[in-house]
Amino acid sequence: MLARIYQPSKTAMQSGRAKSGAWRLEFEAEAARRIDPLMGWTSAADMRSNQVMLEFETKEAAIAYAERHSIPYQLFESHAPVPVSKAYSDNFAYRRRMPWTH
Repeated sequence: MLARIYQPSKTAMQSGRAKSGAWRLEFEAEAARRIDPLMGWTSAADMRSNQVMLEFETKEAAIAYAERHSIPYQLFESHAPVPVSKAYSDNFAYRRRMPWTH
């Protein structure tokens, strides 16, 4: 029962970074999903991999929870966001370090 601790990225529906600082603990699937022959839906026998997802305010809190409950975990660090231009005219500014081309 291996758990993943990571900081999820923002969804495509979000324009800002609000509510994206939480850390998440999810369990890996112990068995492969299977396809129901009648309906064609996918299902899994492991409830933890489907429905259990814990959120923590900090990375340290998630790690402490996993260690307190003897859950083996794998930590995935988040990458720094790439800075973007704030205005369209910044794409053509003289101070731009690299030329703007397609």
